[in-house]
Amino acid sequence: MNKAITYELLHECKQTGARRGVIHTPHGDIQTPIFMPVGTQATVKSLTPEELKEEVKAQIILSNTYHLYLRPGHKLVEEAGGLHNFMKWDKPILTDSGGFQVFSLGELRKITEEGVEFKSHLDGSKHLFTPEKVMEIENSLGADIIMAFDECCPYPSTYEYTKNSMERTTRWAIRCKETHKNIEKQGLFGIIQGGFYKDLRKQSAEDLIALDLPGYAIGGISVGEPKETFLDILQYTTPLMPKEKPRYLMGVGTPDYLIEAAIAGIDMCDCVLPTRIARNGTALTSKGKVVVKNATYERDWNPLDDECDCYACKNYTRAYIRHLVKANEILGVRLLSLHNLRFLTNLMERVRIEIENDNLLNFRNEFYQKYGYID
Repeated sequence: MNKAITYELLHECKQTGARRGVIHTPHGDIQTPIFMPVGTQATVKSLTPEELKEEVKAQIILSNTYHLYLRPGHKLVEEAGGLHNFMKWDKPILTDSGGFQVFSLGELRKITEEGVEFKSHLDGSKHLFTPEKVMEIENSLGADIIMAFDECCPYPSTYEYTKNSMERTTRWAIRCKETHKNIEKQGLFGIIQGGFYKDLRKQSAEDLIALDLPGYAIGGISVGEPKETFLDILQYTTPLMPKEKPRYLMGVGTPDYLIEAAIAGIDMCDCVLPTRIARNGTALTSKGKVVVKNATYERDWNPLDDECDCYACKNYTRAYIRHLVKANEILGVRLLSLHNLRFLTNLMERVRIEIENDNLLNFRNEFYQKYGYID
């Protein structure tokens, strides 16, 4: 089962237990811990694959099963030679199962043991996602890492609801494993659920680990709960995951959450945040967020972040980027997206160095102070 994806542990931070490793995939190695840009519809919004590789220095990107199933269709992508060929990205790709998108449709979907019946947000047409259907779609898309179909609980949820949901996620993971055929080219990851109940998290982890999948993810946190609650479940769940396999925390992309994830022993994180806030005229910088569209930056001739090595920071001022954003020029969003993604990949490059130097806690404290998380 472990042919497509393997994990190599290089070093554990003596301060924290954070892991420095490498994930080996059919399309290349991934140095971890890693932040993964999200390319929902087979594109990271506004950026070319060349920019992602050369400027952002992205090692792996994500695409979304739900969206690509609805448009252009997984069979068309397969006809194009799979996602790598379709979008001209020759590095690793991860596809999520579409579970989170389907469950966030609310009134537009109905959950049964068979799967989830839902209405397309595009045209209202009816569809059914089962574990078998999701595996068919993800096999057609051809990503290196594919996610099992899971049920993501809303926050907050009752114990009984969460327990039933968690147990169903395990049964669906078993069906995914039985259906997934392309094991030499695609590694199937299971998703640990259980909401904010530790006994359910433990049960979910044990049941999924028994399936001996190539990697495991934590799902269903960072969904609106307080930060202390997030950290409590993260720090409880991560040690339950196998040491010899990749550990993925889904949907996390703020600098503090990325650092905390690494400290907890997570290898991979992803989030739409950097490109989403770029579209709202906001930059991530080493001294905190800069809402560059604000009037205060009208005559600011400094780069977005004087510590950043990205194309936007090397060439343009805050004043110019503010002008582009205010004028609704596409270049403004492109420059902010490129910068925000590079800021996070650069942060994780630094995290990897600090793990190797057994210095991650000291780095976190320095970073938090500078960023404005602590006084």
